[in-house]
Amino acid sequence: MTETITTRGAPAAPLSLRSRLAAVPPRTWAKAAFLALCLWQISRALGGNSLSWAYVFEWPLFAAYAIYMWWRFVHEAAPDGSPGGTAAADPRGQDAAAPAAAPAPETPEELKEDAEMAAYNDYLAQLAEKDRATGH
Repeated sequence: MTETITTRGAPAAPLSLRSRLAAVPPRTWAKAAFLALCLWQISRALGGNSLSWAYVFEWPLFAAYAIYMWWRFVHEAAPDGSPGGTAAADPRGQDAAAPAAAPAPETPEELKEDAEMAAYNDYLAQLAEKDRATGH
């Protein structure tokens, strides 16, 4: 089921995965989960398990890392042409970015590399077919 967002006068747009992850930040669940795990390790460490002292300090680091990765994921630019990019941000559904420039013509070196890559891929396909034929 696809969730939608409506704004005044704009058609409903489906929420992208990026939007859903931004709506429920891990700081809400990470703090609680990692705090509970940290307290559990403190109780074990105070009970005589000396290895648990390392985990007492690791769980808060894990929480900080989860929050950092969430922040980075939400704030980094979406790849071009992906849903949830600039087209979804524009209420009219039109891409607000300027049209992409035509790609630069390939140099002779790039064309040679492409030909070498194609030959290598053909070689790999032949090896794979040979393996399938012999049952390896």
